[in-house]
Order: sequence, then C-alpha cells, then structure tokens
Amino acid sequence: MSQDKIVIVGARENNLKNLSLEIPRDRLVVITGLSGSGKSSLAFDTLYAEGQRRYVESLSAYARQFLGQMDKPDVDHIDGLSPAISIDQKSASRNPRSTVGTVTEIYDYLRILFARAGTPYCPNGHGPIERQTSDQIVDTALSLPQGAMLQILGPIVRGRKGEYKSVLEDINRQGFVRARVDGEMYEVTDDIPMDRYKQHTIEVVVDRLIVGDDMRQRVADSIEIAMKLGKGLTTLLWRVGDGAEQEATYSEHFACPTCGFSMPEPEPRMFSFNSPYGACPDCTGLGTKTEFDPDLICPDPKKPLRNGAILPFVYKSGEVKEWWPEMLDAVGRACGFDASLPVNQIPEAGMKAVWEGLEEQVEVVMRYGSRERKFMTGWEGVLAALRKRFESTESEWVRNDLAQYQSTRPCPACAGRRLKSESLHVLLPSPAKKVDPSGVSIADITGLTIEAAGAYFDRLPKFLSARQLTIAERVIREISERLRFLLDVGLGYLTLDRNARTLAGGEAQRIRLATQIGSGLMGCLYILDEPSIGLHQRDNHKLIETLQRLRNVGNTVIVVEHDEETMRAADWLIDLGPGAGEHGGEIVAQGTLETVLASDSLTAQYLNGERSIPVPQERRKPTSPCPLKKTKLR
Repeated sequence: MSQDKIVIVGARENNLKNLSLEIPRDRLVVITGLSGSGKSSLAFDTLYAEGQRRYVESLSAYARQFLGQMDKPDVDHIDGLSPAISIDQKSASRNPRSTVGTVTEIYDYLRILFARAGTPYCPNGHGPIERQTSDQIVDTALSLPQGAMLQILGPIVRGRKGEYKSVLEDINRQGFVRARVDGEMYEVTDDIPMDRYKQHTIEVVVDRLIVGDDMRQRVADSIEIAMKLGKGLTTLLWRVGDGAEQEATYSEHFACPTCGFSMPEPEPRMFSFNSPYGACPDCTGLGTKTEFDPDLICPDPKKPLRNGAILPFVYKSGEVKEWWPEMLDAVGRACGFDASLPVNQIPEAGMKAVWEGLEEQVEVVMRYGSRERKFMTGWEGVLAALRKRFESTESEWVRNDLAQYQSTRPCPACAGRRLKSESLHVLLPSPAKKVDPSGVSIADITGLTIEAAGAYFDRLPKFLSARQLTIAERVIREISERLRFLLDVGLGYLTLDRNARTLAGGEAQRIRLATQIGSGLMGCLYILDEPSIGLHQRDNHKLIETLQRLRNVGNTVIVVEHDEETMRAADWLIDLGPGAGEHGGEIVAQGTLETVLASDSLTAQYLNGERSIPVPQERRKPTSPCPLKKTKLR
C-alpha cells in the first residue's frame, strides 16, 4: 500500500458509478461539481463512513455494544485511510447551556484564569476582599447578641460525590457527635442516607454554645479546630431568640473586613454555570426564565379590566370566568380605581396590584340575583395565580393553554449572566475601564465579540502583577490563540456568550474547524462541507489560510465546495458530473488546477471564463414595502 495517497476502488454509494481513484495525502483536496453529482456521497458517505467504521471496529466488543453496528459503505476497498473527522453544517448543539465559549473550550480556560489570577471584590462596594484571620472570626461570633444559640461547624466535604462512610467513622473516632449533611443535622452514628453518585456537603459540628461573657477562649479554640477541619473554612450557625436560623461561612482567605461578606476560595467550578457552585440559583445557569408575561396576558389594553382584558380569565366563548370580575372589582376598591375602566386608563400602582397582589385582604362582593354575599380574602395577583395553576395542574391541556401566556426573558437575579453574584465579583484588570473601574468579570468578557476579546487579551498582560502574570501567562496565550483561530475563519462578530443553538450551519461548522486547529491533531483526514457558506467574500482568504494551516501540520483536508477562490487554492481537484442524480456519479476531471482547467468539464469552462452567469440588465422594481414589526436584535 502506498503511504502517500488514499486509494478508492469500486465506490458505488448512492449515485456513484463504480468510481476508482487516488487522492494524494497531506494535501488540500476540493471535490466540486453540480449539486447532486455525488460529492457528498464520495466524501461523507464513502470516505468518512468507512473511516468511522474502521475506528469502531478497532474498539473492544464491550465498547462497540454502546455504539451500535455501522454498515460498510458500498465500496470494494479503500487503502491509505487515516482517522476521519467530519466537520459538517449541523447545528453546534441543541443544549441551551452551550455557548460559543463552551463549544470552543475558551470558557474552560477563562474559568481557570479567573480562579487563579482573578481578584475577589466585595459586592457591596468595599473594594478587594481580604483574607480573614481567626481572631476576626472570633470577634464576629462574640458580636452576636447575648443569649444567641451558636453552633460552630467545620466543612470537611464540599460538593463532592461519594458515600463517605469512612469519613463519618473517622469523625466519630475523633470524638465529634454531630454533623450537618446536605443541610440536615444528624448524629454521626446515625444511618445517614448518601447517594454515592450525588454531590454532598458534610460539616462537623465542633461546638454548640450560648453566647455570653468570658467565652472568648472557648470560641477561639472551637473556631481553630473547625478551620483546621475545613482547611481554612468555618461556618457559624446561630439563632437569636425565636428568630430564624442564620448562617455565614468564613474563610481565612477571602472575606470583606468592612461588611463581613465572605466567599470560598475561587476555583474553576465557581465560574461554571453548569455547576450548582457557580450557577445563578434563580435560573440554574440558563440566564433566562420562562414567566407569565403581562403583555401576552393582556394584549389589548383598551379593553375594560373586568370584562375580558385578562385573557386567561375568559372562556373560548368570550364570557368571563366565574368570580374573577368580582375579584378584580375588590382589588379596584382597595386601590382606588374602577375595574370597569380600560386597562390603559388604570393607574400604574393599581395595575401593579392586579399583577403582583396585595399584602392586605380585600372585600369581595358576590351577587346572586337580589341576594348579596360579602367576604374578606387575600389577593395574590394574576401572575401568582397563573403560576400556581400551571405548577399544580396534572392536565397537559391546561399546561399548553397557559403556556401561550409565557415568554422567556433574561433572569432578573443575574441579568442574564448565568452566574452567582460571588462569581461575578471576581475581576481581572480592565485596561479600557469601560465596564467597571475595578475590573471586568468573566461575564463581561464573554459578552464581548471575539474580535474585542482578542484585543482585550492582547493588552491584559501589561496590567497584571508579576505574580498574576506568572500564573496566567500560559492560559492567556491559549485563549488568545483560540480567539485568533475564530477570527481567521471570519467569526469575529460573534460573542462568546452567544447560544450555540442560534448559530447558522456555516457558523457552527467554522467554529468546529477553529476548534480542530486548536487541538493540534496530526495525521488525520478532515472532511468539510462547503465551509464558505455564509462567509463574507472579504474573509474568504482567511478561511483558505485556515484550511492550509490544517494541511501544513500533516493532515489531509477534503472540502466539498463550489467557491472559485477555494478551488483555485486547492492542491488537488476532483470534478464530479457530468449531470446530477442518475446523470452524475462520474469523475469528469481530476488533478491539479492546471490539469482540470485543460479539460472540457463544466467547472473548467466557468473557471476559464468560457461560461459565466450574466448580471441582469434590469432589476425588478419593488411594488410595495415589506413592513417589519416587533423585531429585536439577538
């Protein structure tokens, strides 16, 4: 077998007509021809399919049972085939948590960068968070009111999977009696339920006491033990009188000396919106929430409030549902407006009460003919009532009916940035000072376009301390390289937080191409499907240079393409035809560009200028405008 070429004998997949050909390895190869001439059948259904099948066959029988059986393409044999990687135009991901940053792995490097070189800041505006000493924590504990019930806990497991029976046994041997596991108090000798495949948090109860005079030494000793167990962390759990139980976690490392705000030591998972330790608790890291929308519930504000303005309160017949008009009348009386008025004439405070409810009860007057009944009841608001109905019903029909009044909006807690407040207050220097005088958060950076992010990381090293630069230099270099790869394929306009589901097929393909370049693989067979689709012509040369870079590191790159510039840059051209469907599937020309240009194929005629697509002498004139309503920028 020759090592410098791929030999295909008898390819008959789809409309291919028993093709036999040789493709040079470690070259940029373009397969072109009419649509339907067999280009994808040769590239994907034959070459890639056989490469994948051979890879699966090389795995153990145990691994193959999870991948299923792959059929052999209709081909006699193929020699010289490398491990095959397909980069097609399918959507990057259907996962709502996937973004451009996560797909390209840039976000993984950003998490490491912020965890190791970021500076924590107090969310209350008190500047950088400083390390807390044991004495400061003791002072905080003793500042509680006299008589407060205080428990001092030492975290020994934080968000890790396992059963931890041996850990609990070790705690018991050390003389500790109680532990808090996942927020619940247990005696360490109890049979504590813990799923080995779920994450758990275990905190040892070091001491329980009533805050009073002359207790400093006892509190200091207990906190010292707790911080030793927790490797610098301790949790104070207290209750004053009959009040609610409160707690705060303190760290020897990061705590605000002014307001007492403390946070755990930054680590990569703290910046992951796919982890409960980093995700915003309100939206669980999605950045959006699906809520009932007043604009959908009341689309016509000219209608009277009590007579059909609130659509979920109206039957399909148009009749308002029972007792809702009387309820809205009661709200109107309590807030000083007439519920029979159109919605757009009711004061803003009155409509706020309609939507969000009232703290005090309202008097409802129900009339049954000549009889009248009055009673007092609470009013939770239209939004809360619909939410309760949606969550409590077991009827799929009711859920679908109510879903039409919901819309997806940015999470109000994190403003669509997906992360906890603590994570968003770990900052890097901001050379431009545009976002925050003290620095920029990881969400600020992912909100930048790829082009702007590249410029930021080019300047960032100048603003880091010597210690930060020592830690972050390699990470910054990796981020900058991946950003440059994305710029080279014409994607500088995308933001790193762009949802992967919203990417066009060509964008998703070029992202995967840039990611593959960043991986540094050698000796592979890359197969791409028209990567120039959707790319502006001015960026075409960057795409070609990217394909050539992939070739230059020792890979064979096969591209199904119609673009003239890409064809002229190819090392080897394969022109399929002469027609489409059953009239195609044959090689009409192959070889270097000069060889193909010397042939009489349809592609050669266009490349030589013998044929062209004429520009219309006269454009069609528009007959009427095309109105766009309620359009929004992505």
